[in-house]
Amino acid sequence: MGSPGPLKLVVFDLDGTLIDGYAAIADALSHALGRLGLPARPLAEVRAMVGHGLELLVEGCVGPSLATEGVRLFRERYPEVAVEKSELLEGVPEVLAELERRGLEMALASNKPAPFSRLILEAKGIARFFSSIEGPGPETPAKPDPAMLRSAMRRAGAGAGTTVAVGDMEVDSEFARAAGCAVVLVPKGSRTRKELERVDADALLDDLRHLPDWIDARARHSPR
Repeated sequence: MGSPGPLKLVVFDLDGTLIDGYAAIADALSHALGRLGLPARPLAEVRAMVGHGLELLVEGCVGPSLATEGVRLFRERYPEVAVEKSELLEGVPEVLAELERRGLEMALASNKPAPFSRLILEAKGIARFFSSIEGPGPETPAKPDPAMLRSAMRRAGAGAGTTVAVGDMEVDSEFARAAGCAVVLVPKGSRTRKELERVDADALLDDLRHLPDWIDARARHSPR
């Protein structure tokens, strides 16, 4: 990992970290499956499948031969339900405001397509906190490839030692470590605390509202 110093940049995941958006994802996935003549998947099952990007989510449900059409159908439905069926997790606006007050820069890096992330963040009133909203694309691989994290770091002028990634599952740890960054995990998404205890992380916080205290503790122990 890069030499630790005072934090400059906090890079958040979206689903399971800042929002509970699983109902919206399940709705759009059910729409795609129904149009393809396939049965819907239970919400709990969808929740466990989320995190590795839209294409892999859909392909895992419909198979490779129908994946392209499945993704098209998902994208057709998702904007109609993304805002209504996504909710900010408790304490999120307050935590973001506190980090802003401390002068920390924030970015978002999600395996959700960036236009969908922006749609939700703007509707929920928190898009302004993020200097960049990163998502996978033709030239940007999904997590755990660190391309999105490195892009956010370049935009912020931050190094690996002054950046922390915050997420809710293994892929977020792999993502951060691939870029040499610290990682904090919060079990509010598709993984339980017990499952995350086995994952490489600098901290496992039961609630995102504990993040400012962790940042304080890290600052006390960082070289000046």
